[in-house]
Amino acid sequence: MGDVQIQRAGSQPRLRETLDPFERLMHWRDPFEAMGRWMSREEAGFNPQFELKEQSDAFVLSADLPGIDEDDLELELTADRITVSGSREEQHREEHDRYFTYERNYGSFSRSFTLPSDVNPDAVEASLADGVLTVRLPKRAEAKPRKIDLHKGKREAKHEKAKA
Repeated sequence: MGDVQIQRAGSQPRLRETLDPFERLMHWRDPFEAMGRWMSREEAGFNPQFELKEQSDAFVLSADLPGIDEDDLELELTADRITVSGSREEQHREEHDRYFTYERNYGSFSRSFTLPSDVNPDAVEASLADGVLTVRLPKRAEAKPRKIDLHKGKREAKHEKAKA
């Protein structure tokens, strides 16, 4: 796609602006970026990152939860939904402390994820190690893929009986 040349009304002919739509995209800014400046750190809260993946025998939910103790974390499983809730408390700041940068978020959070019906709720396991929560949600036996063995010669045996 070639550049589009436009001439602004009332401008002199030698002044031209080149419009390249891809060039404009390179300088596009996120329209929601400014919202971060409108909200205070307390309003923004703590929003941990989650990952939910499917494996052949289970679903695995992982979350980065740095600075959260097991006592500050709650997991709840219903028929088709898992909810992870918790909080990260702000460290005590002294009045005489002078911060040059203060970017860490604190507060409470709650995230819910809808699960397929083939999760076995009686076999769910969860662990919190090095700031990473891992929840393993095994699939029910009937939902797991299973290998079917082939038996050679069975069909041939049926043909032999049919001939006799």
